[in-house]
Amino acid sequence: MTRVRWLLIFWLFILSAVAFLDRVNLSIAGKFIAAEFQLTDIQLGNVLSAFLLGYALFQIPGGRFADRIGPRRVLAIGVIWWGVFTALTALVPPRFSLAVLVFVAVRFLLGAGEAIIYPASNRFVAQWIPSQERGIANGWIFAGVGVGSGATPILITYIMTTLGWRWSFWISAAIGLLAGLIWFLIARDSPEQHPWVSPAELALIQNSNAPSSAPAGKRIVPWSAILHSSNVWAITLSYFCFGYVAWIFFGWFYIYMAKVRGLDLKATAAYSTLVFLVMAAMSPLGGLISDALVKRRGQRFGRASIAVVSLTLASVFLILGSKANSPGLASVVLAGGAGALYLSQSSFWSVTADIAAGSSGSVSGFMNMGAQLGGAVTTSLTPIIASHFGWTASFYVAAAFAVTGAFAWLFVDPSVSLANPMKEIGQTDVTP
Repeated sequence: MTRVRWLLIFWLFILSAVAFLDRVNLSIAGKFIAAEFQLTDIQLGNVLSAFLLGYALFQIPGGRFADRIGPRRVLAIGVIWWGVFTALTALVPPRFSLAVLVFVAVRFLLGAGEAIIYPASNRFVAQWIPSQERGIANGWIFAGVGVGSGATPILITYIMTTLGWRWSFWISAAIGLLAGLIWFLIARDSPEQHPWVSPAELALIQNSNAPSSAPAGKRIVPWSAILHSSNVWAITLSYFCFGYVAWIFFGWFYIYMAKVRGLDLKATAAYSTLVFLVMAAMSPLGGLISDALVKRRGQRFGRASIAVVSLTLASVFLILGSKANSPGLASVVLAGGAGALYLSQSSFWSVTADIAAGSSGSVSGFMNMGAQLGGAVTTSLTPIIASHFGWTASFYVAAAFAVTGAFAWLFVDPSVSLANPMKEIGQTDVTP
């Protein structure tokens, strides 16, 4: 029995970490960029939002692209794109009068390229990973979010203080290009195509996925079925709320700890790293718990219950953390909120892989578009709320979104397939 599927999941974890290195580096370098180009917080927020707008708008095309030509080539093309536009960020000349417009355009195009990462990964999961292992598989992929985001403050701060902020973008681009090349060399679109997969592993994958994936796995589910699914709309609403909360941490936490809590550069980097490492730890843990609950209590309880509980807990931690007097205590409590949020991460992606089969890239892309629109709202709205009502109010709004996201999961039924809504996943299709 080989374990090639887990080798490739590990490399998707690496690509996930690189993707967040490329997107979070601007938040870390933002203080220096704003000072050099005389940008306000609102202008910097617009630059951050430009990435998310491009990322959101290209989720559906990216997912459909992965469904049609496979995740191997789509991810390889995407990583090259990330590297190019990450490097271009550093080429804006000093004191350039139109710097804001250039940054907005470059970050929008970077977001468009990064849009393929998770829909393509989910297409890979639907093809390669048995249904009962999808929670932990997605958990490891999204642990890369925490690792990439957690390593970014330390790495980017070190590079900025020794070589300057521009070098932080050039080095990030080089790391991404190397990771993408290795993925293209070792990955295949399906286990049947991979020379390293043993007959035993191939049989495990095919037999485990046969009840839910085989009838739909070879055809694309039409958009009419996707857009008429209450499951898809409920999970997309919840992921919009998830994205709003997540981008409080990705877009503004570093700046919040530096400007509002008054920490120096190194202390801010350390506290920011704590938040993202907790995310990295909680993402696979949430997937492990979800898979265990699926085996004991079924698809709906296993996927939905942990999402409801974790999103609710995240709202509590956000409120308590924003009111903490000590910067250290605030960081620890808010890190708890980020960790609680990411306990639910694998449930979103496991459900879309289960219900969509051959169209898992398209459906997860549609869902992830919701999250990125939520993030775009966060990056622009947060400084506006903070300037009028204070930073505590910004965290209260995020907590309200987390509760809304938990409520939406009450309307998600992961046992219903998009390809055959009358049949529950796990039943054998006996139609001649």
